[in-house]
Amino acid sequence: MIGLISATAAGAAARDRLAAAWPDRTRLYDGPVGDAVRRAFAECEQLVCFLATGAVVRLIAPLLGDKAADPGVVCVDEGGRFAVSLVGGHGGGANELAREAGELLGAEPVVTTATDAVGVPGLDTLGLPVEGAVAAVSRALLDGEPVALHNESLWPLPPLPVAAEGAYGIRVTDRLVEPSEREVVLRPPTLVVGVGASKGAPAEEVLELIGSSLREAGLSPKSIAELATVDAKAEEPGIVAAAERLGVPLVTHSAEELAAVEVPNPSDAPLAAVGTPSVAEAAALVRGGELLVPKRKSAATPAMATCAVVRRPVRGRLAVVGLGPGARDLLTPRAKAELRRASVLVGLDQYVDQIRDLLRPGTRVLESGLGAEEERARTAVEEARKGQAVALIGSGDAGVYAMASPALAEASDDIDVIGVPGVTAALAAAALLGAPLGHDHVSISLSDLHTPWEVIERRVRAAAEADIVVTFYNPRSRGRDWQLPKALAILTEHREPATPVGVVRNASRPDESARLTTLAALDPATVDMMTVVTVGNTATRDIAGRMVTPRGYGWQEGAK
Repeated sequence: MIGLISATAAGAAARDRLAAAWPDRTRLYDGPVGDAVRRAFAECEQLVCFLATGAVVRLIAPLLGDKAADPGVVCVDEGGRFAVSLVGGHGGGANELAREAGELLGAEPVVTTATDAVGVPGLDTLGLPVEGAVAAVSRALLDGEPVALHNESLWPLPPLPVAAEGAYGIRVTDRLVEPSEREVVLRPPTLVVGVGASKGAPAEEVLELIGSSLREAGLSPKSIAELATVDAKAEEPGIVAAAERLGVPLVTHSAEELAAVEVPNPSDAPLAAVGTPSVAEAAALVRGGELLVPKRKSAATPAMATCAVVRRPVRGRLAVVGLGPGARDLLTPRAKAELRRASVLVGLDQYVDQIRDLLRPGTRVLESGLGAEEERARTAVEEARKGQAVALIGSGDAGVYAMASPALAEASDDIDVIGVPGVTAALAAAALLGAPLGHDHVSISLSDLHTPWEVIERRVRAAAEADIVVTFYNPRSRGRDWQLPKALAILTEHREPATPVGVVRNASRPDESARLTTLAALDPATVDMMTVVTVGNTATRDIAGRMVTPRGYGWQEGAK
């Protein structure tokens, strides 16, 4: 919960804007400011104070304890010009909160955390448990000293300015190792603990079994991703409580699923009790992996719990990112976040140039020229299979005439794939023209490089006969000058010569142009590959110089 505190009318107005935008995330604190800050500090994970930073410093100073537990605090000034991350930038999430609040309020986020200021990911912001010399290793990264990365788990990390060797180190491992005085250890969630238990098994017995099993195998409990068991034990109090105390999810599987898993130590007892010859081992192995700890029984007499531990294969991460039509303000926040998260970027050279300044230091860029789409897709998938965090970029929406389809054709289920939508050229063009896509519409590429012309022509004819608004991508190039006239001729068979046509070139870019013409007046020679052409349906009208396709409701009949 985010506590909101203000002292003036201007502060209250800004406070109320945040409250309205985040109704489920915020709580207003009224009354004397000092009392309000103290109550919010004790009750909330984060605070936004619409007060001077000096006043907030004096109020929270006596309340500060441990930066790992204190709430993040953001100050917004009286004029609403700045959102200052005051304390808890990483641990309390104040840096990100300052950015979010700033975006909503039109305020400039002020973040002074050194790693954030220079674009180096904070070691305590990677979403992994961290141990060791975080401050010392972070300082070494900032000072450009060689820091060695030992990624034993091949976990997909964001870009870090690391070297093969160095006096400082970052170790990514699920093994039970103590960091040296110049080392940080990151714990990836790679371990699945399968658990079986008799009815009424105490949580303490389950936890002791898990703890001793991990210790003897040299594994860290901080790398447990989940506890797994059979559906019949989904509400077993001891197992549920053990998962809660470990802070991990409890995942259950049907007896049929578990019975199909080959295990080294099947037993008749669970088969009779819950319908599968194995619970602990099968639940740990059901999604694959390496069995590190075979089934073990607890030390109690009689033993009421069993467990097994599996290390799952680490999955690389491929984000397929749509960059939008070109304008920076049409690049989505999610796309920016994925670009900064990726340690490897794959893309067309001219698209890479558009966003190169957004990449973190250390990002490895694999760029190539026009016509290498399939090669880029293969490269991105191969890098993800190596355990990397990869971003594959495309213009507009990456799933529309772009990189998502060739990438997914290459990818199997051994990597995680995340799609990041983008504003398409058709949508950017439509916004400039007016509202041409107000009813059913279709996009058709006129390039026959990958699709036979016979197929394209059949689709154009179907759209013409169905009276659907059509946006043509790739309408004309120097080597393809007859396809657009042919497509327009097909549409003319079903639409009046005066049908509005919108022609937009380089939508959202500095040299963008948009014009409205008609089906009869359009000169194909004025169109090139940087243009999208939108042809209206029989209801589309030119209204005050804007291309409008009615939604077809009765109240619009009079406007036709």
